[in-house]
Amino acid sequence: MRTRVVLATSRRGCPAWSRPGDAARLFARGITVRPCVPVAAVVGCVLSAINEGTQLAAGHAGWPAWVRVGLNFVVPFLVASYGYLTAARVPLPGGQPPGGNRTGHER
Repeated sequence: MRTRVVLATSRRGCPAWSRPGDAARLFARGITVRPCVPVAAVVGCVLSAINEGTQLAAGHAGWPAWVRVGLNFVVPFLVASYGYLTAARVPLPGGQPPGGNRTGHER
């Protein structure tokens, strides 16, 4: 006998999704912006201070340093978005991964 799991989503939470394309559409619609920008801002500032702080403080930062500073904010945003979306993932019926059984073994 299987138990049925019912997931409750609040109006402010991330909508449930099952397939990677659904997650990509949610990301493209900006669902992750509001909860993930504060995380990216804090982590990006810390990473920038650690990685490029001496160059910035000395005034020797060229455009490559500023590109790295930008990436210090983009990467945490993407990681936070992935985590936010992963928490709202609902497995496909039957527990199959997207695309079917990839192990090659039939059940």
